[in-house]
Amino acid sequence: MLGLALVGTAWWLGRDTPAPAPEAGTSAPGGVVPPASDPAPIVPAGRPVVPVVDAAWTAQVAEATGIPPVAVNAYAVAELRLRTEAPSCSMGWSTLAGIGWVESHHGSIHGSILGLDGRAEPPIVGPALDGTGGFAAIPSDPLLAAWHGDPTWDHAVGPLQFISSTWDRWRSDGDGDGVMDPNDLDDAAYAAARYLCHDGHDLATGEGWAEAVFSYNHDDAYVASVYAAASGYAASAG
Repeated sequence: MLGLALVGTAWWLGRDTPAPAPEAGTSAPGGVVPPASDPAPIVPAGRPVVPVVDAAWTAQVAEATGIPPVAVNAYAVAELRLRTEAPSCSMGWSTLAGIGWVESHHGSIHGSILGLDGRAEPPIVGPALDGTGGFAAIPSDPLLAAWHGDPTWDHAVGPLQFISSTWDRWRSDGDGDGVMDPNDLDDAAYAAARYLCHDGHDLATGEGWAEAVFSYNHDDAYVASVYAAASGYAASAG
């Protein structure tokens, strides 16, 4: 399971029996789509143009779902960017929110606090991927060793728990600050959205959604847990 793509171990979560994942021919989780504010912000040359999500929408969804506004905004921005970059993917903010819940409770697991900059404090670091406890053995890589501090074994890092190989390929600047940081939920959400959309799945269909999330973590129970969370958020948001 570990080391295949984004790490989705949910190693810290005690789950109730998950809701079933969507079957072929059924609908994928969906919800209110976030509106972008106009005009687009002015950004320095060479920086991506990051959509500005309507603040009233963010506040409404945060209140309805219990997701921190910073996290709601990160997931919504990722959706808006993928609407342009991969429109056939049908990426939705609630899917990213479901993943964010399962991976780290939106950056708040184990007493961490998600700051206004999208970074959890203390940073969220998964266990050593040393081949024990059912984990794959993945040697450390200098890229993420700087984030997790272990020169021997890799660890998943950040609110969406990236491992080195995946972050090396999909690392992204989600908030246009010129930095690509897996500990920044803005960057991690955009990278996760790009990953989920890279293989041509249509996330508007139940089958396509399930296959995309399964590629994120090769575990049926994980897919079911994300589906339960994503569907709940979409329903709460109206």
